[in-house]
Amino acid sequence: MAMPMTTHRREPRGQDRHARIGQATRLERSLTHLLLVVLAVLLVAPFFYVLTASLKNETALFKYPPQWLPIPPYFGNFADILTNTGFLGWMLNTLIVAGSVTTLKIFLDSAAGYGFAKLDFTGRRLLFVAMVALLMVPFGVILIPLWSIVHAMGLLNTYWALILPPLANPLGVFLMRQYVLALPADLENAARLDGVSEFGVYFRIVLPLIRPGLVVLAVVIFTDQYMSFLWPYFATTGTDLQVLTVGLAGLRSWGQVNYGLWSAASVLALIPIGVVFFALQRQFTTNSLAGALKQ
Repeated sequence: MAMPMTTHRREPRGQDRHARIGQATRLERSLTHLLLVVLAVLLVAPFFYVLTASLKNETALFKYPPQWLPIPPYFGNFADILTNTGFLGWMLNTLIVAGSVTTLKIFLDSAAGYGFAKLDFTGRRLLFVAMVALLMVPFGVILIPLWSIVHAMGLLNTYWALILPPLANPLGVFLMRQYVLALPADLENAARLDGVSEFGVYFRIVLPLIRPGLVVLAVVIFTDQYMSFLWPYFATTGTDLQVLTVGLAGLRSWGQVNYGLWSAASVLALIPIGVVFFALQRQFTTNSLAGALKQ
């Protein structure tokens, strides 16, 4: 009697291929998540170290093995930086300068960008090329001539010495010109046919449409001015108008450095930057995504 033959059922090749693709996709996703976790740890670690150092006294700072989580936390560094130094004055000066420069630059750069993008005048291209060429000039090259001009005008040790020179940075004009160039000309032409003035076209038509660029420009300018050190260091010789970066650099005394005090000052200095970022985060992210989708 013949034995029945057993047949092995094979899965179709298509199913095998889909299974392999699914495994590869899951492996790729897992590796991506692992890489993101590693990068997040590397980025957060310095901030965590500064935060923990600000909550330690001088003895705990140099204790071995190091204590990563100070228990109990020491808040004396924060009290010392707020009461025994000019930190609040430095912060106020920094916010005044950064806020003034940001406000003025948003208006001036957007207006200049609109002029270079939409207005036809003699020498427009040559002037724009010369302006872009200035972006390649290091600030150290113009530091001494700039100081001489400000000194001759009698503006040293004034807010004007800290506010006026940064307004000449042409980066914002270049960015605004690129945003304005992307706008359709039909909107402006229709407004002109309705009798709207050129300033009205800029203020009522162009500005609302380039709001994503204005948000990006505001964040860039405020951050740059908030962290500026070289020019404020030379523009002010007294202590009344010192900005945050210059004041913090002066905390180091000869022969010793209070790292706990420096760490506490650094943590407090991060607060305005964090407030600005979180206040504009939704607009910044939404506008950036909308621009990417449009491209």
